[in-house]
Amino acid sequence: MKIRLLFFAFLFLHFFSAQESGFQVNSGRKTVIHFQLINNLIFIPLNVNGVNLTFLLDSGVAETILFSLEDKEVSFKNTEKVKFSGLGDNKEISGLKSVKNDVKIGKDFEDNSHTIYLILNEEFNFSSHVGIPVNGIIGYHFFKNHPIQIDYVSKKITVFNDDNYYNRKKRKFDGFEISVEDKKPYMTASVKMTNEAKPSKLLIDLGNSDAMWLFPKLIKDFVYNRPNIDDYLGRGFNGDIYGKRSRIKELSIGNFNLEKPLTAMPDEYSIQHLNLAKDRKGSIGNEVMRRFTVIFDYPNSKIYLKKNRNFHEPFLFNMSGLDIKHDGMEWDKDLVKVNTENKTDMRGAKEAYNSSSSFQYKFTLKPIYSVAACRKDSPAFLAGIRKDDLLLKINNKKAADFTLQDIFELLKSTEGRKINLEVKRKFEILKFSFTLEDPIPYEDQ
Repeated sequence: MKIRLLFFAFLFLHFFSAQESGFQVNSGRKTVIHFQLINNLIFIPLNVNGVNLTFLLDSGVAETILFSLEDKEVSFKNTEKVKFSGLGDNKEISGLKSVKNDVKIGKDFEDNSHTIYLILNEEFNFSSHVGIPVNGIIGYHFFKNHPIQIDYVSKKITVFNDDNYYNRKKRKFDGFEISVEDKKPYMTASVKMTNEAKPSKLLIDLGNSDAMWLFPKLIKDFVYNRPNIDDYLGRGFNGDIYGKRSRIKELSIGNFNLEKPLTAMPDEYSIQHLNLAKDRKGSIGNEVMRRFTVIFDYPNSKIYLKKNRNFHEPFLFNMSGLDIKHDGMEWDKDLVKVNTENKTDMRGAKEAYNSSSSFQYKFTLKPIYSVAACRKDSPAFLAGIRKDDLLLKINNKKAADFTLQDIFELLKSTEGRKINLEVKRKFEILKFSFTLEDPIPYEDQ
């Protein structure tokens, strides 16, 4: 299954809003939730009906979705059939709605009557593309009752439960109006394609690992910036999403100016079944949001931003053209040094220790990585790498010693960097070299 975790804005065709109080902080003026940040996506721990799971935090999703349990068992009651629609080629897929579930996040953030939607399509599982088991997605209901602060540097989420404490904390932030429509947050930002800045209504989409998306069909007199490339953009509920990638001159949020952000532009077929909010032009993704400490305040229709140490980082692209996935685990052996101690009893007077060293094999479970896709005419493609190639070595180190996040960061690190790969293709071991090259540098039009 091809998927690159870039966009998860979903629409529910048939669901019935339950009367829920939603998540509440059980005690104290705040509660803190630790998260994992992988490829610009936020993963948080959820306990669902007594079972510990991992969910993607996605402000672009209205309802809570579960699509995988790995080897775990969760009891769901009160279910009924529903259908879903979202970005992709097909119109809808089937699922189940389950109500009155106990969901707990961290120590003190809990909802005792939570509605969860279960997808029956087993292919919709992106665990292999982030390197950890992912069981589902949570969106609006996480944010709706309390101000939520996301600190991308410390990887901590703070849920505020005391107005005075919250008001003190937000003083150092810049505040902006948002509108929460169909359970999703929107804000107006200034988009400068080349020279003219235009105010644009954009979805704030934490499930989008790109910097931003624009919908050409919805923007009057839209002209693609050059250079641009045709690319696979990700996967929605219904299938693969294709379009173009390029850069724009600037994205401005108030006085925060972000230069040359990467921009994805899905083709009209990918959005044809999506009911978009009125006047929406695109999305702001987590490649932008991670440059701030962010407070979402749904109850007061506000978002607060404060620059963090990531703010001035350049917008980097996976210049290799490779889409790498986690393809399971295997036993691997490493030669390790072992220290042994010989204990000698000196007639009860004292004990002496003589250390000697030896080597032995240590067997550990390590990840397997393979090529999920290789963009045509990219540096990796021109070097000869192809889909389904199994990675053995990366820059002369075992591929199994890398995390998937390590690989992501390497492939979008520095233009001009040389990458050496050793792969297995069927029964043949092959070696390839290529140089990272940005195919879409911004150029004044």
